[in-house]
Amino acid sequence: MLPLDRRGSAAFGLLLLVLAHVTGWPFARAGSQAIAAALAARLRSLGGEIETGHKVVSLRELPASDVILCDVTPRQLVVLAGERLPRRYRRRLQAWRYGPGVFKLDYALDGPIPWRAPEVMQAPTVHLGGSPAEITESERACWEGRHAERPFVLLAQQSVFDDTRAPPGKHTAWAYSHVPNGSTVDVRGRIERQIERFAPGFRERILGCSARTTDELERENANLVGGDIGGGANLLGQMARRLPYGTPLPGLYLCSASTSPGGGVHGMCGYHAARAVLGRGDPPSEG
Repeated sequence: MLPLDRRGSAAFGLLLLVLAHVTGWPFARAGSQAIAAALAARLRSLGGEIETGHKVVSLRELPASDVILCDVTPRQLVVLAGERLPRRYRRRLQAWRYGPGVFKLDYALDGPIPWRAPEVMQAPTVHLGGSPAEITESERACWEGRHAERPFVLLAQQSVFDDTRAPPGKHTAWAYSHVPNGSTVDVRGRIERQIERFAPGFRERILGCSARTTDELERENANLVGGDIGGGANLLGQMARRLPYGTPLPGLYLCSASTSPGGGVHGMCGYHAARAVLGRGDPPSEG
């Protein structure tokens, strides 16, 4: 990977976003777990060890080490480090704002989604929003604590292109829409009406469905605060000034989507945190 500074990293993330919309969103064959498995295999080949199945609630639980990298949101870092963090830095972490949550659906289908427009079958990831005014209203609603009647839906149908995702003749898909942070409202009906609007007959192909509200997502992963999957609200101030990789505690670093360049499957947050550990990347953190 080329040595990019954080401004270059942000530009790189923007380039990936543009390319995804122009040429399609890439995905891993056999599912995202394949990416994690490949990374784990690489780490083990270098002599690294991976230990899972232990919930860490304090840095004091960790063995003595020179460096600790925390892939967590600011809220979790406060929990882990507690009073060891200087008050000014702790206040900054506590003031970090989180964005809308998501309501997530995972489907087992009896066949491909019957899109009204056949060319949609050529896209692994589909954005369902209707008119620009509808999309605007949907995204405004979740910021105002409301649930849109016609939500903007992001839907993925990778099994159309990846035959490892489902048995022969069957398909899988997942979809989500933004909802107010911390919402416990079940909006499955609204999402499915939106899909059905563009793919009449979709409901008849549903064999099974798993739904998760924002609080259920957060219970599974404490970093999804209120169902926010981006590590923090995409506000101008937070986008322009993400949290630094280094912290006031020697050897403690932050490497989550709350750092530059933000959320997305690009790996740049961890890359820059690693450079900071090596003493080449991050300026001294404010205390």
